Amino acid sequence: MNQGFDMENTLFLTFCSFLSVVHFIPLAASTPSYLSFLQCLTTHSDPSDHILSRVYTPNNSSYKSVLQHYIRNQRFNRSTTPKPDIIFTPLQESHVQVAVTCCRKTDKYLKIRSGGHDYEGISYVSNISFVLLDMSDLRSIDVNIQNETAWVQAGALLGELYYKIWEKSKIHAFPAGVCPTVGVGGHITGGGYGNLLRKYGLSVDNLIDARIVDVHGKILNRESMGEDLFWAISGGGGASFGVISAYKIRLVKVPDVVTVFRVVRTVEENAIDIVYRWQFIADKIDNNLFIRLTLKPVDEKQKGTKTITVTFVALYLGDSRELLSIMDRYFPQLGLHIKDCKEMSWIESELFWASFPNGTPPDALLNRKPGAKFLKRKSDYLRKPIPRDKLKSIFDKMIELGDTELVFNQYGGRMNDIPEWETPFPHRAGNIFKIQYAANWGKEGKEAENFYLNQTRVLYKYMTPFVSKSPRCAFLNYRDLDIGVNHNGNNRYIEGRVYGLKYFKDNFNRLVKVKTLVDPDNFFWNEQSIPPLAA
Repeated sequence: MNQGFDMENTLFLTFCSFLSVVHFIPLAASTPSYLSFLQCLTTHSDPSDHILSRVYTPNNSSYKSVLQHYIRNQRFNRSTTPKPDIIFTPLQESHVQVAVTCCRKTDKYLKIRSGGHDYEGISYVSNISFVLLDMSDLRSIDVNIQNETAWVQAGALLGELYYKIWEKSKIHAFPAGVCPTVGVGGHITGGGYGNLLRKYGLSVDNLIDARIVDVHGKILNRESMGEDLFWAISGGGGASFGVISAYKIRLVKVPDVVTVFRVVRTVEENAIDIVYRWQFIADKIDNNLFIRLTLKPVDEKQKGTKTITVTFVALYLGDSRELLSIMDRYFPQLGLHIKDCKEMSWIESELFWASFPNGTPPDALLNRKPGAKFLKRKSDYLRKPIPRDKLKSIFDKMIELGDTELVFNQYGGRMNDIPEWETPFPHRAGNIFKIQYAANWGKEGKEAENFYLNQTRVLYKYMTPFVSKSPRCAFLNYRDLDIGVNHNGNNRYIEGRVYGLKYFKDNFNRLVKVKTLVDPDNFFWNEQSIPPLAA
């Protein structure tokens, strides 16, 4: 019997069975190019891997739900939004290897999505025909309390990570964000910012190892990838360098009892003076304390006008008595009282910060289905206190605009101790706040979208005199295409440098060198990726 014929016949039958799994192949995926991609998947995988059932095309009944499940910004969930030709949902690392190999062999553009919280939809939207690699089923978490470490796959969510840690220990945590539905993969690759940063730094400051599938389809760990690439994916945007499948993280200690509070002050309650004073001590106060300020325009129903409320939300790693002593000494202007403070466990504080009702059980952190909304975000860094009269003018401008919020995220503490070149994330000593511009709306349509986008841009422009300069810095995880886009053409380095310096400052140049070494042909490209140098 002709063994070559048998092999070809087997592959043909396997491919035919594949077509029956993904149902009718739509026009975009029925071209020779895409048929080659689909056949490549079957050729490079073992039938026992069940890789064929992980592919969804637009005519598959599950395609829409798979795509929309991790779209967190409704701006990118319209019928007119460009969509992937194929969605591939790997169950194991070998699936990721095959996806990279076959996209490269058949010249397909690859997008990588973990939790879908990219504010500009970069992880799942493109005007170029693409394959979406959805990592949401690669979500295993292995916590080792004895060694105070954990391996976390990229598709796990922060809430799942916190819950798994809590199951093993009530006095361990991990420094990361306060939104439980954020994907671990994207969050850590951008730095990983949360309410433990003044005590323990960022997520990337607590990394031990990682696993990445490179442009050649090889799985690398820290040892085999080398320190330069490990440095690059520790805050430099991992999707520029490969597909990160998992991180090994270092857990940190938290006390049995922590204290939280949420208090609101209005302009009539001297909110401007309180915020003004806060600027001078925010980066100097006790490292166990983190306070986030949200400045929000609200309606004064009785007067028929708008005003600004300032919400102070805090986490203190200790009891309420210690917290009140610190606040009375350094920040009496807030007027914090014992009745404002709530003592609880660290896991309960995560629920509090995520705005769950009191008494919500920790397993609520396992919920993967948050409501999506229309939104726009921008970011800035404050290095010098804003004069009181200018602060009042900012309040007035926010009232004039009507809806855009400002969120002040406190710096200092451990962040001051880490050199800005130690990881790609450079925003360290000298920063008082990270500022987030936040616009949320519920109305459909381009008119509403343009209205709110314009608000954020007007306020951003108004803030120019008060924020960091040369460059005007930005936070990668608060993705903002307004500050620059890379079109992957001859000017890709020049274009990339515009936003690259804002996100990474001088670290951008080292990131470019690493990119040029590991992905010189720019296979892992997106609208704000790190560009390689020209050949």
